[in-house]
Amino acid sequence: MADPARIDARAPRFVASITAVLLLVDVFLALVTGGGAGANVAERIADPAFLLLLAIAILFAWSVIWPRTAPWGALYRTVVQPRLKPPTEFEDPRPPRFAQGVGLFVTGVGLVLQLAGVPWGLTIAAAAAFVAAFLNAAFGLCLGCQLYLLLQRAGIVGRSGTAV
Repeated sequence: MADPARIDARAPRFVASITAVLLLVDVFLALVTGGGAGANVAERIADPAFLLLLAIAILFAWSVIWPRTAPWGALYRTVVQPRLKPPTEFEDPRPPRFAQGVGLFVTGVGLVLQLAGVPWGLTIAAAAAFVAAFLNAAFGLCLGCQLYLLLQRAGIVGRSGTAV
């Protein structure tokens, strides 16, 4: 039986796949709508790219605060995982959770830049988040997880996942 403190190593890649698709759609929307360039604040908020990135940021926040109930993880555990062979690899949930926090930070920066009227700010932030999610989904390379491990080795993040 698996250690309850460990997660199926396939789950973060599944979550990253859905996130990458959503972020790709967001980048497309930002490019098509012009990212709210020259618009007032109300128009920038109503921009479809802003609204989708806001929803993605909320999902990132949900994954950081309540990871067991986050929608994509719950979908994986209840629908996808039962249809797969039992997992053979498990991993520490802290690096993927930290990576979700990095995604929240990057998308949050994009939202703030959009509200401030910075041209291409939302588009670039969404594209950067897409690249990270795609690398995780396609190749299992989790940039946020690597950052977590680097910070852990530097003593900035403790063994429990909290700042030292």
